[in-house]
Amino acid sequence: QVHLVESGGGLVQPGGSLRLSCAASGFTFSLYAMSWYRQAPGKERELVATITGGPGGSTSYVDAVKGRFTISRDNAKKTVYLQMISVKPEDTAVYYCYAPSRAAWGQGTQVTVSS
Repeated sequence: QVHLVESGGGLVQPGGSLRLSCAASGFTFSLYAMSWYRQAPGKERELVATITGGPGGSTSYVDAVKGRFTISRDNAKKTVYLQMISVKPEDTAVYYCYAPSRAAWGQGTQVTVSS
C-alpha cells in the first residue's frame, strides 16, 4: 500500500524560506517521478514541480515558482523535498505530495506566508 506523508509546513514571513518533505513507502520510489502540488483557498489544485525517477532526476516547475523553489529527492531515504525561498503571500496554500505512477496523494501540509 502506497503511503505519502508530508511535513515541514508552517507560518513563514514574506521573503523567508521553508523546506517541505514527503516520505514515501509501498512502492519502488527510486524508479518513478514525484510531484508537488498546491491548492490555495478558493482555487484549483495546481502542479508546482516534478522530478523524474531513475538516474539524473530532471526537474520542471510552474512559472510562478521558477528560481525560488527547488524539488529534489533522496532515493535512499525514499523522500522528496521542496525547498522554498523568497516566499510570497501568494505561495500560501496546502501543499501535496503526489506519486503519478500510483495516482497517490499525501494528506497535505499547510504553508502560510504572512507577516
